[in-house]
Amino acid sequence: MSASASATVFALLAAALALGAFGVVLHPLWRARRGSALVLIAAFTVLAGGLYRLVGTPVALDTAMIERPASLDQAIAQLEVNRDRFPDQEGWVMLASAYARAGRHAEARDAWEAVLQRAPDEADYLAAAAEARAQADAEHRFDARAVEYLQRALKQAPDHQRARFYLGIALRQQGKAAEAARTWEPLLAALGADEGATLRAEVDAARKDAGLPPLPAPKPPEPGANALTVTVALDPAFAARVRLRADATVFVIARQPDGPPMPIAVEKHTVAELPLKIVLDDADGPMPTAKLSSLREVEVVARISESGTPMRQPGDIESKPVRTALPAKGPIALTLGGD
Repeated sequence: MSASASATVFALLAAALALGAFGVVLHPLWRARRGSALVLIAAFTVLAGGLYRLVGTPVALDTAMIERPASLDQAIAQLEVNRDRFPDQEGWVMLASAYARAGRHAEARDAWEAVLQRAPDEADYLAAAAEARAQADAEHRFDARAVEYLQRALKQAPDHQRARFYLGIALRQQGKAAEAARTWEPLLAALGADEGATLRAEVDAARKDAGLPPLPAPKPPEPGANALTVTVALDPAFAARVRLRADATVFVIARQPDGPPMPIAVEKHTVAELPLKIVLDDADGPMPTAKLSSLREVEVVARISESGTPMRQPGDIESKPVRTALPAKGPIALTLGGD
């Protein structure tokens, strides 16, 4: 097998290992606080690719060192033999992850200890070792050494999300609700809207248990320069005589007048959401080099696309374009299906 093919095999194996490891350690939290478990599962899905980045491109993987594994057990057996033949601690990292994937949690814990003997200050390894200790525990709790690993990881990398998530869980397990809330709160700014809302509920639950008030409601993001408020509605007469699919796509587009057809800003909605009131700004730009904030004039149009494709197709229903100077003095009103 070529080095690139071997690398691909182990990249896929690493992804499977990373995803499989989360379920066990989150089991007690799922029973007590299902929301936190959902947050962790969503956030740590990215670690599937992260493990491959962690160990780098395994240039040493060739047929002279290791054969293509036919199963996880065979991969573990090969890694047990060859763990010290990879650069640095990479073989041990993969072996520890493979043990966890196979449910051999005590062996995974011990393998991560071997990793830390070789790289004691790497935040990723410290967080993984703490996770392994919780997996190996009969009650899936983070023990004192695991907590110490997580604290060390955060000293090395204060923005390390995985370590901060786990430390918050460990503190909740210890009944330290206020400390858990303080540990989790910095993560809110780094998460998307859905994950952030779920974690915020858990933070507020921890704060309540600690006798603290809930966090202030998050402020809506402020629109950027030249932001456009746009309303989109169906013409009543048109809506009365034409039946549209509720899931048909509605594009709301701002483009440069007399310029290329590529949007400067665009949002995608559905007919079921009409009438719409939205704000177009730089965050809606498909191209980082072309921004609404850089224009002095803009043309705004709405289009119903049955096919859902961004490019205009025969049969699409489009509003009359509205051209306006920027910054606009008021909302832009678009009507679909009118004369």
